[in-house]
Amino acid sequence: MSLNVDDRLRESDWLRAPGIQAVFSAVEQEGDEARTVGGAIRNTLLGYPVPDVDIATTARPEIVMKRAQDAGLKPIGTGIDHGTITIISGGFPYEVTTLREDVETYGRQARVVFGRDWEKDARRRDFTMNALYADRHGHLHDPLGGLEDCLARRVRFIGDPDARIREDYLRILRFFRIFAAYGKGELDREGLGACLRQRDGLRQLSAERIGHEMRRLLCAPLAAYALKMMNDCGLWEIATGGLARIEDYEALRLLDEVARETRDPELGLVVLAGFVREDLERICDRLRLSNAERKRMQTAWAVMKKLRNSDAFPEAAALTYEFGKQATVDGLLAIWSGRIARNSADRGAFSNMLSAVRHQAVPEFPIKGADLIASGHKPGPALGKLLKHLESEWITSGFTLTRQQLLEHSRPES
Repeated sequence: MSLNVDDRLRESDWLRAPGIQAVFSAVEQEGDEARTVGGAIRNTLLGYPVPDVDIATTARPEIVMKRAQDAGLKPIGTGIDHGTITIISGGFPYEVTTLREDVETYGRQARVVFGRDWEKDARRRDFTMNALYADRHGHLHDPLGGLEDCLARRVRFIGDPDARIREDYLRILRFFRIFAAYGKGELDREGLGACLRQRDGLRQLSAERIGHEMRRLLCAPLAAYALKMMNDCGLWEIATGGLARIEDYEALRLLDEVARETRDPELGLVVLAGFVREDLERICDRLRLSNAERKRMQTAWAVMKKLRNSDAFPEAAALTYEFGKQATVDGLLAIWSGRIARNSADRGAFSNMLSAVRHQAVPEFPIKGADLIASGHKPGPALGKLLKHLESEWITSGFTLTRQQLLEHSRPES
């Protein structure tokens, strides 16, 4: 097993890249060591893409800065007080952090000292599968026995779970998020129990940190199961300030294979929390969502409301013209999760409607106010009313009236 793991790391594109090898060459001088750590190794071993690479080193941060500069690389002191330097090499950023060990911890804050002990550095991390290191040649270093957990997709806290969580209560959400992304089977019982015991600590976290973690969780493959467990433990209500429609969200994620939007946080939150419009506003504020995220949720909810009040699906062209294609798809998926998933008779109609919307070109109203002015109408409120009237006629016709026909209908009296 070990040889296979080393081969997998050694052959990975990110470790063979000249950029990261240049960082190793710059940092590893005068007896100092450097190793990749955490997510890059975990993702490589589990067959996931590697979006970023973290490096740990025995060299102190000011030494890392100087060595990177001397090597012609670009170091940035992004977190130099905490031992982290970002080095730009080969057009890619690498976070290089000096080994640390906690001297005293209190909540998210900790008094740390820089060190040279790889095991002590590993013990201050969150989960065993994230405490894996690899040198520049792809040789794995596993100071805490995390390899077995990683390959088995077991998400376990390092050491005492309660102590790990008290160091940073965001680790409660990370426990569920990492499981949703990489886990298998059931959640670790000891970790789950610690999350339940420490759940009130979530109230100490900023909305921004909670929102960032929740977005990432909603994108993960096993989000439905993780959120159900969170809800059962009372964690969803603490994190979001409201209730959750877990069954609807589970139904939504049944469509993962046919609709990429099911993993979008905005749609997930509409399904989970969109009981009434005010619920959406609350969760948007609670999680500090962006204006773009808020707008997408609002329009999806508007489509969902219209479909919910309709006896039959409206025409695809009418929906996409009124709300846009993205909102229409979102609304259809949200309706599926609530009503249709539990009514097999509607599933065929839903599938046909979704396909029609995806292939529907959004209709474009063929005339503008300038066209009416050119045909003899005067600018003013009456012109706007006429334009709205013509648009209504055009929609009622099934978008079949041509520009010329509309202009003929609007011809002013002589």
